[in-house]
Amino acid sequence: VQLQASGGGLVQAGGSLRLSCAVSGRTVAMGWFRQTPGKDREFLATIIRSSGSSIYADSVKGRFIISSANAENTVFLQMNSLKPEDTAVYYCAASSGWGRLSAERSYDYWGQGTQVTVSS
Repeated sequence: VQLQASGGGLVQAGGSLRLSCAVSGRTVAMGWFRQTPGKDREFLATIIRSSGSSIYADSVKGRFIISSANAENTVFLQMNSLKPEDTAVYYCAASSGWGRLSAERSYDYWGQGTQVTVSS
């Protein structure tokens, strides 16, 4: 399984960005995480590819939307109402099993990360 994340960039506070993650191979779920220097990777959202069911972290619920275009093998993270504290490197990840999908350890494969910077 290989993942390729894209769509990061610089945006003003209150703006929006959409991240994409192209995935090759079969996966059960796809998730998005982010990380800032000196901190652990933070779970944001995950989607179960077969059903489209999703789970969100409280920190992004109502602002971020995860979706999957299975025919295109792509997962998206629509990020709205961005805040300076959303500045981080964003990673997509793939899980081949049914562990706790909000946990980093449940994901077997990771993309390379894409930088998102939100200016105030």
